[in-house]
Amino acid sequence: MAELLVAELEGAGVEAKLVPTPSPEGGPARAAAIARVRGSAPGAPALLLLSHLDVVDVDRTGWTEDPFGGAIRGGYVHGRGALDAKGLAVVHALALELLARRPEPLRRDVVLLSVPDEEAGGRLGLGWLLRERPELLDPVRYALAEGGSIGEAEGRPPLWAVSVAEKSPCWLELRAHGTPGHAGTPTADAAVPRLIAALERIRTTEWSVHVVPEVARMYRAMAPLAGALDQRGYADLASALERDPDFRRRFLRHPSNASLVRTTVSITVLEGAPATNVTPARARAHIDARLLPGDRCDDFEARIRERIADPAIEIERLLGYAALSSPVKTPLYAAISRVAAASESGAVVVPRVSAGSSDAHWLRAQGVVVYGFVPRWLEADAARGIHGPDERISIRNLERGARALVDLIEAFDELER
Repeated sequence: MAELLVAELEGAGVEAKLVPTPSPEGGPARAAAIARVRGSAPGAPALLLLSHLDVVDVDRTGWTEDPFGGAIRGGYVHGRGALDAKGLAVVHALALELLARRPEPLRRDVVLLSVPDEEAGGRLGLGWLLRERPELLDPVRYALAEGGSIGEAEGRPPLWAVSVAEKSPCWLELRAHGTPGHAGTPTADAAVPRLIAALERIRTTEWSVHVVPEVARMYRAMAPLAGALDQRGYADLASALERDPDFRRRFLRHPSNASLVRTTVSITVLEGAPATNVTPARARAHIDARLLPGDRCDDFEARIRERIADPAIEIERLLGYAALSSPVKTPLYAAISRVAAASESGAVVVPRVSAGSSDAHWLRAQGVVVYGFVPRWLEADAARGIHGPDERISIRNLERGARALVDLIEAFDELER
């Protein structure tokens, strides 16, 4: 995919190249695609368009098209990565080609970067590039990445959701050891029951509700779009959750709301014996916790150890980093607001907090202002295709998104001087 992207951009006259990146041990060769449309002022802060080309594994259950076939039916491109995030790379590439045709260049460079390894945490993708090839992204000071889009719903103004912060992952592996043998003669220290007991303590842990400033700001911006019953609660979320039991019950009933006001923990991987009649020497599980801005993986891990209260359970951290946010009082956020107002009557721009995570944290840690936003217009249920079956995006969305992105970049170039 990176090779195809570079070939397409070079064919359109855009400066582009492949950058080899490390592969996991025993894995196939991998590379990032990078391209640049140069501006008239070389020292001006550059804008990065960031996407990723790797995708999650596919369970073909529920798919009506080949997830890797790229079928085009009914005006849609079907397949894994259509939304997350190969489709984003296509929008970025189309926008770059349009910018390259401008009779007058912008002041700043606009850089496209499509990387591998994002779904695995990015250590061998963007993380490696920032560490080993930082000159490729100089002088990037702003970035647009995945994470936000334009939501459409009947009877409601368009909602331009711009991700300014994300929950951070804290991934742990739990391991239990026991006496191996025949399942017909179980022992008191069997590994699987010990692991199950630890997981049950984690599963039944109550995580407190707390509203961080980024989430309060998000719901305050969404208050005008809420139903009459919830507008006051959205406008002052922390107080409403504390003092209004009916609002609290309604709000927390929706997983998308509940995930933004507390730590979430999912048990995702389980491994025991290779056969039904074997008690294994070891059993292991993975848990995927998502922490709000301000929370730390160290503190979460300590809470898990305390909750399990079993020194025989080994805990290893697989991934963890701080949740960082970007300010909203910037020329780039103002440009998004300007284009939204010019494009759609009544459009509401919301500084969103994402319950997921992306490569944005690598850039935010370097001081880059990053917004998760791509101008694509999605129906309410479209996001179900992300990591799920029948992922797809319309060709109209790709074309319309590229034109809107060019408008946004041009507005940003005017505002940031």
